Amino acid sequence: MAQLHQLKELENSVSDISTREYEARDWPEVSKIHDLARPIELEGSCDPRAFVRLADDKNDLQEFLNSRKLVACYETRIVGFIGIDASTIGWLYVDPKETGKGIGRYLVRQALVRIKQGASVFVLDGNVKAISLYKSEAFEVVDRFESDNSGYPCTVLKMSQLMPSDI
Repeated sequence: MAQLHQLKELENSVSDISTREYEARDWPEVSKIHDLARPIELEGSCDPRAFVRLADDKNDLQEFLNSRKLVACYETRIVGFIGIDASTIGWLYVDPKETGKGIGRYLVRQALVRIKQGASVFVLDGNVKAISLYKSEAFEVVDRFESDNSGYPCTVLKMSQLMPSDI
């Protein structure tokens, strides 16, 4: 119930933004947003040479296609998107020209309403904005492990949302 209340409050601040299910026709805009935002995500987290366009990354593309996705729209223009796979949030990307307007938070809360409880997310250590966003939504780091992005080493954090019974 608290999540619905928080979502209503946020909707008032991003009242011009709507969300809907991803459709195949969204691919050009969504892949462009990913490809513009991904290098920013890698800053401070991984070697910038790890960047690969979504269309060219077979593994990520398959993961993307398999996840349920929501897109955030301003009028008819897509400004961000998020993916949900069971209880895991992924694929949170906002058009770099639209960051800082609450769109990412709005998408996270939309995803949380659909997941209902026990949400987790994997974030690159060093992605300070994402870590801060998830912490402000009651996520905590529950695991840290070494991985790689396109062959370049990185550290990944698994963050899980604390439920009232966990606190």
